[in-house]
Amino acid sequence: MLLCVTLCNVFTYKKRNYFTEFHGEKKERHREIIPLWNSVLLGVTPCNKRLFHRETQRKDGATQRKELTKTKLGVSMEFNEITREIIGAAIEVHKQLGPGMLESAYEECLSYELTSRGFSVERQKPVPVVYKEVKLECGYRIDILVNGTVVVELKSVDALAPIHEAQILTYMRFAKKKIGLLINFNVTVLKNGIKRYVF
Repeated sequence: MLLCVTLCNVFTYKKRNYFTEFHGEKKERHREIIPLWNSVLLGVTPCNKRLFHRETQRKDGATQRKELTKTKLGVSMEFNEITREIIGAAIEVHKQLGPGMLESAYEECLSYELTSRGFSVERQKPVPVVYKEVKLECGYRIDILVNGTVVVELKSVDALAPIHEAQILTYMRFAKKKIGLLINFNVTVLKNGIKRYVF
């Protein structure tokens, strides 16, 4: 059926092109008949050509979605790797010092441990408060900012309270950082004093 339709299209186009050739328009004959023969050889008729383009567009859209997913997964894996290393460094510090010390001591030791592992560390990073497009220097500071991406807030308290969670979320929001770690060193087992936040 498809072959019959194709041959009919060839006959129609050839008839029209010979008519134009009779009037001395030979160039039109070549311009119209070559695309038709290309369609016949490729098996793409006017009917299934639209389906072919739709299928191509659908595949292109699926490819773009896959690339976007890979990008998101890559970013997520990068953050996971950084936080894993930070937690490992914090466990090492807690193993050496134990609970009950000042936050400043843990901050100093954790900064040293992270730097020795090749991370970029910023201590007491200022966080400006933005109120109605006005920057206010209110003295808020991030304890440790790792690789410019992960906010680390250190505590040495009996138990983490909701105010501590609100504090790190506020720092993440104003600093425009997506990942944060709240670490309380005043515990027997450090994993019980670690909370991870995604903003």
